[in-house]
Amino acid sequence: MIVDNALYHDGRRVALGDGDDQSLGSARVPCDPGDFQWIGIHDPTPDELDLIARTFDLHPLAVEDAGDKHQRPKLERYDDTLFLVLKTLWYVDEHDAVETGEINMFVGRDFVVTVRHGKGIDLSTARKDLEERAQVLEHGPMAVLYAICDRVVDEYEKVGAALEEDVDEVEESVFSPARTDDSTRIYVLKREIAEVRRAVLPLREPMRKFAMGVHPSISSETATYFRDVADHLQRVAEVIDNLDNLLSTAFDAHLARISVQQNEDMRKISAGAALVVVPTLVAGIYGMNFDYMPELHWRLGYPFSLLLMGGMVTALFVWFKKSGWL
Repeated sequence: MIVDNALYHDGRRVALGDGDDQSLGSARVPCDPGDFQWIGIHDPTPDELDLIARTFDLHPLAVEDAGDKHQRPKLERYDDTLFLVLKTLWYVDEHDAVETGEINMFVGRDFVVTVRHGKGIDLSTARKDLEERAQVLEHGPMAVLYAICDRVVDEYEKVGAALEEDVDEVEESVFSPARTDDSTRIYVLKREIAEVRRAVLPLREPMRKFAMGVHPSISSETATYFRDVADHLQRVAEVIDNLDNLLSTAFDAHLARISVQQNEDMRKISAGAALVVVPTLVAGIYGMNFDYMPELHWRLGYPFSLLLMGGMVTALFVWFKKSGWL
């Protein structure tokens, strides 16, 4: 469905003539030089997408990619039209899960078509924010491209901050005195970080190109805005790499602590076994009933053996305690 459809003149929104901004019938409006149209679509049907493609003369390969909800971030050029794929991210803290959506953008000389899949970012707020910044909107379709990229990268930073909090919790748990099982959560977080990396890393090269102003439609002044986006994107990439390294280190530390705990358990088991084995040895030897065994008929032999076993167990117990085995 068409979510919004507007014409922009000198950085200002102009109401469409028929007053029906959401109808497919008003998908294309004539533009004066310097004006442009921005039409937003959310989860379009194949028929709707085909109509938009014919209306704006979009390349069939780009339209095919826009209809697929599982594209990787990329930037492609078809004649005078740019096709950009963005992954949208948001974090569900209860499940340590990074959820994804997708935005496909067609940017031409006098039009912008955004095709959004899934929940993700509500572009209506990005549109309203941009409409309040006429000095930015005057840059034409590239201003829309900048505003959406900036909003998407800002959400990346929020996801990175949420992941940082969870990684800090994992580190605290791994190095706490209590026995914890953190391997499952570490694996889940590493998997979600990989999801963020798949969205962030492929986007760095397109943002670098925009920041350098390599596209004819991007002026040096417009490129300044994209340099800010590229800087934020690079910061997110560094945070994600750092978090991944921290989780790897935390997992190694977790395995090392498990090994140490197992060694401590074996020492305690060995010490407990010694407390039983030593008196059992004495009792076994004393219980050998040979007629000519020394002290066989000694009346104090039985209490003496009990005292001997108790004394040896006490001595072993004190020794184990001092050595930290118990």
